[in-house]
Amino acid sequence: MHILKEFPRFVLFLVLTATLVCAQDDPAATPTPTPQDDTVQSPQPQPDATPAPAASPGASPTASPVVTKIIPRVTQMLGHLELDDILEVRIQNLEQWAAASENNDPTKLVPYINGRAIRGNYPDELHVDRGRLIFHLQITPENKETWIDLLGAPSGVKRPVTLSVGLENGSAFDSVHERENPLPLTVISPVYGIVAALIILATGSLLLWLVRKTNIIRDPGPPPISGKKRPYNLGRAQMAFWFFLIYASYTTIWLITGALDTITSSLLALLGISAGTALGEALIDNGKDEAKTNQAQDLTAQKAAVEQAVTDVQAQLDSLNASGAATVTDQANRDAMTRQLVQGRTRLSQIDQQIMTMQADAPSTVSQGFLRDILSDGSGYSFHRFQIFAWTIILGIIFVSSVYNSLAMPEFSATLLGLMGLSAGTYIGFKFPENK
Repeated sequence: MHILKEFPRFVLFLVLTATLVCAQDDPAATPTPTPQDDTVQSPQPQPDATPAPAASPGASPTASPVVTKIIPRVTQMLGHLELDDILEVRIQNLEQWAAASENNDPTKLVPYINGRAIRGNYPDELHVDRGRLIFHLQITPENKETWIDLLGAPSGVKRPVTLSVGLENGSAFDSVHERENPLPLTVISPVYGIVAALIILATGSLLLWLVRKTNIIRDPGPPPISGKKRPYNLGRAQMAFWFFLIYASYTTIWLITGALDTITSSLLALLGISAGTALGEALIDNGKDEAKTNQAQDLTAQKAAVEQAVTDVQAQLDSLNASGAATVTDQANRDAMTRQLVQGRTRLSQIDQQIMTMQADAPSTVSQGFLRDILSDGSGYSFHRFQIFAWTIILGIIFVSSVYNSLAMPEFSATLLGLMGLSAGTYIGFKFPENK
């Protein structure tokens, strides 16, 4: 009877034990404690706070949404890729790119040529919905160095380049016009280039013709011998050299960049030194020519006067001898006239010798070739002449190199200009005792 009384308790114990064992074998049936288990929840939820659901080890994670990156791409270029010209660029996905971020401002897009941003060259027209940008390619202070790198040292009227568009301080978009599909960048307009080349060649040819056929850079004065030319003048040759160099360079720079204000202050100083050298040389030579002319005129006048005096005395002597007078007075007159004749003929001989000495310098006034004329004087080759010639040549080479590579007139330092001035002053100083 006692066992029968305890049997229901024993069955209940077995049921509870089996339940606990099953609960331990099934993790999903085990509740996960949370920090809020001991917190009394308010019956009304807070308006700004949404309680996060409790994490469950058996729950699957939520998948993150996939974001597709918008990549604009330059697909077409219309127009001519040339400075100071209109360029139209077509861009795929431009509207989506502009809407993707507030930092994507299409009004700040600039062309990229050979990977270089043309800064400050923003679109003149913008059609975002059609992916269409229109640029007016031009030089600004922000992109001047970039354009010089692109256009400098030209090997032809055009050169192949890559083209794209991008933000000024960002990177370029993808483009169909990469290295394998470049575009021709016009360095010099063929039409204007031909016209300018013809003008420069015509001017240079005319200058060379005048140099050979006229006295444009020769010593002033009439030809010393019929059919011969006077020697070339160093100062005038230097002035002609700098004139043509600056003239051709100015035209070339304007043709490529459109710039007009390219003459620097150092070039004005250099032209001033060159012009001052030619002017000082002309004044000195003119003074020497005037002195020689006056001396020749004086000698000619003296010769004429002495010849007239000798002729008169000879006539008187002949008249006296013809009369046959033999008085003491007549004899004394005859002796005096004879002495006058001797003195007159001696003076004539001296004048003729001076005239012959002046005429002996005549061959030096005839041109003996360009280099010999500008490097030598009456005494032969002179170092002061060679010095100014050498400095002119080396500065001319530097000048041409600067214009070709930088598309700008060189800016010579004050020290270099002082050196040129010193060479010119030395040359002018030696002109005073120089035989002409």
